[in-house]
Amino acid sequence: MSKQQFHKIDLQNWERYTHFYYFSKMTNVGFDLTIKIDITHLLDETKKKNIKFYPAYLYIVTTCLNRYKELKIAYDGNELGYWDTLTPFYAIFHDDNKTFSSIWTEYNKDFSIFYKSYLNDVEQYGKNYGFLAKPNPPKNCYTVSCLPWISFKSFTVHNHGLENYYFPTVESGKYHQKDEKILLPLSITVHHAATDGYHVSCFIDDIQKMCFNTDTWLF
Repeated sequence: MSKQQFHKIDLQNWERYTHFYYFSKMTNVGFDLTIKIDITHLLDETKKKNIKFYPAYLYIVTTCLNRYKELKIAYDGNELGYWDTLTPFYAIFHDDNKTFSSIWTEYNKDFSIFYKSYLNDVEQYGKNYGFLAKPNPPKNCYTVSCLPWISFKSFTVHNHGLENYYFPTVESGKYHQKDEKILLPLSITVHHAATDGYHVSCFIDDIQKMCFNTDTWLF
């Protein structure tokens, strides 16, 4: 596994310092946003290439998050900073007992490498039960998952008072057809100390572009 670098933030010279202080120390605020992503083209291309949709979804989300420092902010010990890249920490469902377990797969910019790693991880750890199917998740893991039974209009993750956690959480729902399009509900929950609406809007725009422009990354 490649070593991820953690970049310490110089708080006094950080352009978000006062925003971070206000939203983390004076009022602990997060927000979520749910939108519909057009996955018509993406779904067609994954089917043509016999590629599983879930790892393609994980790759797109992680790639788009990794473009923005504000979506990779974390504490490492007592130091505030951001990671070079985030690694997806995702759920797999056990159909026999209706529980889920969590697996992580190291991110790679090359989709073909990430896809093979995902398949290997699911093959090796997918039949393990309990919350953590693959042990020793790295510090740069963020939570991403899918709720394939419900085409929700809104989804919110509550951290129940968890302090000093600034990674986003991303959840998708059951995709459905509307007119000529296949739409995927996608929710992102962020901490306002690290992330503003502008950064979320950029992330969402990038998600849609990757779904349209599969020729730039989908082998």
